[in-house]
Amino acid sequence: MIHAGVCSVFAKILKEGPMKVQAMVAQAVSELAGHYPKCQDLFAQHNIIRLLVSHLAFETVQEHSKYSITFNKATSIHAVVVATNNSNANNHSNKAGEEDEKQGYSRIPHPLGNRTPSRLHNVVATTMAMQGGPKPGGSQTTDAKSNGNGTMNGRQNPQHQQSHHHHNLSGTSIKGRELEDPATKANMKAMAARALWQLAKGNSPICRSITESRALLCFAVLLEKGSEDVQLNSAMALMVITAVAEKDAELRRSAFKPNSPACKSVVDQLQKITEKADADSDLLIPCIKAIGNLARTFRATETRMIGPLVRLLDEREAEVTREATIALTKFACTENYLHLDHSKAIISAGGAKHLIQLVYFGEQIVQIPALVLMCYIALHVPDSEELAQAEVLTVLEWASKQSCMTQDESLEMLLQEAKSRLDLYQSRGSRGFH
Repeated sequence: MIHAGVCSVFAKILKEGPMKVQAMVAQAVSELAGHYPKCQDLFAQHNIIRLLVSHLAFETVQEHSKYSITFNKATSIHAVVVATNNSNANNHSNKAGEEDEKQGYSRIPHPLGNRTPSRLHNVVATTMAMQGGPKPGGSQTTDAKSNGNGTMNGRQNPQHQQSHHHHNLSGTSIKGRELEDPATKANMKAMAARALWQLAKGNSPICRSITESRALLCFAVLLEKGSEDVQLNSAMALMVITAVAEKDAELRRSAFKPNSPACKSVVDQLQKITEKADADSDLLIPCIKAIGNLARTFRATETRMIGPLVRLLDEREAEVTREATIALTKFACTENYLHLDHSKAIISAGGAKHLIQLVYFGEQIVQIPALVLMCYIALHVPDSEELAQAEVLTVLEWASKQSCMTQDESLEMLLQEAKSRLDLYQSRGSRGFH
């Protein structure tokens, strides 16, 4: 299918086809990318990422989005916007490329995207400002970015003539979309999010392409207001994007800046879902994983994620408890620069007593992660009175004698180091503790 040219056919359908067909194509993209990851980059080269984000943004952030120009179902306003943009393109052709780079609009832009500041919502205007400007290696991230200026400037750049066969005069893809029934629109968003999830898996350039668009803001909105399928696929997309960012420092710094409004919106929604702590929700585990993946991005004062995760240590569902434990470990591990602050926050939130219960009585899939987290906390805050009163040292000594807990050589070393450090500090301060 790939060799036969399915990528270009799918791109054309995602741009011009009926929405029900577009949703099926998006699902097909997700299946192909999921089962044959090598085709991820081929889809990206055919601007599939940009088109999927466009569908995701439609009626999600439409009042201020560069992906959609249809609003209020008013064709007269639509015509005015088209005419205005065409006029602007002609009047400012010499400066368009420079302005696109400055504003960050070359990151997967919509050909007729609204560039009128008065229509931007405050949050998104700030997001654009944060994401604007050239970035290290940005010019080589995706094909969608490389032809961004050509897309914005109509047919002015000859090297983009071929791509404009699909992307120029995109009103054909927008016309009538607002008239579709809500179920079709919701399914389109669900399939677009699912396709982005599969395309982003393990692929840094595609993740960069997605995060440099308005997709993060869309995911935040859809996590709160989308249908069940849209919410789940958005959560899964965020989980895989943050997993890539966890290993890619450059992507992490550019896409998940603490002061980025889009990032803040995403984190707010992740926190709300973990706070609700509905173990039956399919959203909970991917959201917990996403928070853990972002552990290195949180400042020392940003402790609001710790409390909800610690409370999940008391969850009856073993899988939820396990993921909460692993996420907290990413906050407390030595590799995290702020491990001391985060370890103290976990103790303050009552984490020690929960970990003791999990190490002693937890299911097997929970015991080891809980022991690892306890070791890191003991290693970093050995002088903690809370740990002494909870008799964490006794737990570590017991664990060191359990063969099932010392089979892993790295865990055994961590356990011995934590036990020795805790023993040293508590023997010095035993009078103060007792």
